[in-house]
Amino acid sequence: MLRLEAHDLACVRGGREVFSGLGFAVAAGEALVVTGRNGAGKSSLLRTIAGLVRMAAGSLNLTGGDPELTPAEQAHYLGHQDALKPSLTVEENLAFWVQYLGGGAPGALSAVGLDAVAKLPAGYLSAGQRRRLSIARLIAIQRPIWLLDEPTSALDRDAQEQFAGLMGRHLAGGGMIVAATHGPIGLQQAKELRLGDTP
Repeated sequence: MLRLEAHDLACVRGGREVFSGLGFAVAAGEALVVTGRNGAGKSSLLRTIAGLVRMAAGSLNLTGGDPELTPAEQAHYLGHQDALKPSLTVEENLAFWVQYLGGGAPGALSAVGLDAVAKLPAGYLSAGQRRRLSIARLIAIQRPIWLLDEPTSALDRDAQEQFAGLMGRHLAGGGMIVAATHGPIGLQQAKELRLGDTP
């Protein structure tokens, strides 16, 4: 069974220790919600798992996945910035990611309610629509781990409920989610990892 485990993780950025001695475990079908004050290291933790920030210490292991790939290569990272090319249309942006990352499950734009604007340049999208297009990448390209940093920040209530359903289906299909958030995002029965609390 798929299982992601961290032991004694430490992160140093700009010469400052962001966190140390951090450990957690998430299995297939489970979600881990990372909470804590601003600056506690929530985004840094997700970026570390995604391979975008080097571990200062500790280990990160994925069992049950593809042994030829790193945990980062089996994860989607959805950060604060929506990685879109404004001059390309909605469908062209998604096609770029499918070609770059491989995959291509049909119906991703429909799943996030962007069919009607598929031919529109991404530069014309609202903040919420841009976030939904980024979410479409999670659906179009199948990867077992979703790393989500404040994923609902630009979404209205209907889009938040829609995304909660997509997360639920991902977990039901054996995926896992690690999400950094300041508030509820629709993950039921999730584990919690709180950063920055002093003993």
